[in-house]
Amino acid sequence: MKDWFVRHRIVAGVLAIVVVVAAATLYVVSTVREQRAAAARPGAAVPGGLEFVDNGGGRNLVSRLAPDGARSAGELKCLRVYSAGGTTVCLRMGVPGAFEAAVFDASGKQVRAVPLPGTPSRARVSASGRIVSWTVFVTGDSYLAPGGFSTRTGVLDLRTGTLTESLENFDTIIEGKLSVRIDANFWGVTVAADDRTFYATLGAGKSTWLVKGDLFERTMTTMRTGAECPSLSPDQTRVAYKKRAGRLGGWQLFVLDLASGRETALPGSDGVDDQAAWLDDSTLAYAKVPTDGVPTIYASAADGTGRPRELVAAASSPSPRG
Repeated sequence: MKDWFVRHRIVAGVLAIVVVVAAATLYVVSTVREQRAAAARPGAAVPGGLEFVDNGGGRNLVSRLAPDGARSAGELKCLRVYSAGGTTVCLRMGVPGAFEAAVFDASGKQVRAVPLPGTPSRARVSASGRIVSWTVFVTGDSYLAPGGFSTRTGVLDLRTGTLTESLENFDTIIEGKLSVRIDANFWGVTVAADDRTFYATLGAGKSTWLVKGDLFERTMTTMRTGAECPSLSPDQTRVAYKKRAGRLGGWQLFVLDLASGRETALPGSDGVDDQAAWLDDSTLAYAKVPTDGVPTIYASAADGTGRPRELVAAASSPSPRG
């Protein structure tokens, strides 16, 4: 009886191990199939195509959406990516525990790597491909509370190799007065076609401003309050940004006409927390994070007509591919 009991326990243990292994194998196989299916699943048609970070399964692979909607994954792994003018900037993990901005030319060759002081947040390349910028969150560098975080924004001029590690060293005029504030934070740079003029966000105290700056003169001037993460249109006439809808409302995308000062809200963009990218002069792409925590890229008409359309699921960091 005792021998039977021992044999029974051994058999039951072996069967349990087999069940666990089979379940694990099934899970791995189904996950791989799901990831492959997501990578192959077509997205919406986008004239010119789209580059983005594929967040499916936590892979963070830089992928592309062809003009016909075909989706393909590359080998470059980034937390944020942006490409323009033959230049790509990839904000990624460098050595373990540290991040870097890796810059690549049109052939895919890495031409520069800049250590980052914090966690990647925003990335941009000017239309010419000559000016690269990024924003990171810096923990323990907050002016508001010990152990909090602030932002740090850097700019790299590939023409001269000049690296501006922080916009905090620029002279800034806030509402007509030269600022001497030590709590200023900057984020979300977008550079004009002259590779000199730029727009960014300034945060100080409880206020934020859209600022216009000059990379050569190293100056900035506030334009209007409440605007964050600006993006200049290809025709240089409008700036898109996120703005809170009401005092306690969530973020929504708006487009500012620089000549008239008229501001247009984009319906259905509620909850956006991204620096939008212009796909062309009439369309903006941006990522939103729903309740399940997986971002999805949408597109909206810049004139505020219509509703957003989904471009790519499980994806973030969109940039146009010409």
